[in-house]
Amino acid sequence: MSQTATSASARSEFIAPGKTKDDWTKFAKQLGPGGDGDMWAEAFDKFLLGRLRSGYLQPIAMVRDKGEWEGEGFTIVSIQCPLIELLAATRAGKNYRHRNAQPPHEYQKSGELFVDFLLTTAPFDKLFSKAQAEDFYTNIRCALLHEARTKDGWIIWVTGAIAVDCQRKIVYRDSFQAVVEGYINDCGIALTVDVSLKEAFLRKFNDLAA
Repeated sequence: MSQTATSASARSEFIAPGKTKDDWTKFAKQLGPGGDGDMWAEAFDKFLLGRLRSGYLQPIAMVRDKGEWEGEGFTIVSIQCPLIELLAATRAGKNYRHRNAQPPHEYQKSGELFVDFLLTTAPFDKLFSKAQAEDFYTNIRCALLHEARTKDGWIIWVTGAIAVDCQRKIVYRDSFQAVVEGYINDCGIALTVDVSLKEAFLRKFNDLAA
């Protein structure tokens, strides 16, 4: 084994700022579906919210705050889309597998997970019909991530009265971000009491720490 490979295998892998896989494994022993609400609040804050802030929320804020309204909306929404998939997968307790995904707690294709989350989860469920959620997935999420563009007439503007106007095919990036962050806040509160969310959270972070 090369020195590079040896050093790579020996280094700690952080799953949240300042938190390694081992940190999660130790902390998770204190949790359970019926566990103490304060412990679950700490799990959310230190692990999930820490991960979201460092990997998604802070980068979005940096691009937004330093932008000059000259196309950075593409970058912001390109970050928002995998963030939504992460939130959907965490809520469902599902883990992505490129090949041979084993249901019900693994998935290979993101479309169904993504669309179902938008349709069934507040406050996103107020923005989309099934056809509109599928349109958003195809012509915003997939188009941005695979082709660095929007398609079929969709455009991105800065802010509006609603987060996504499916009739006019407009994503208001800042308004949409407010909806996303509102969901994250509500999720942290719900996690302290909702057994199904706790079980899903454990599945997701146990997989991240595997």
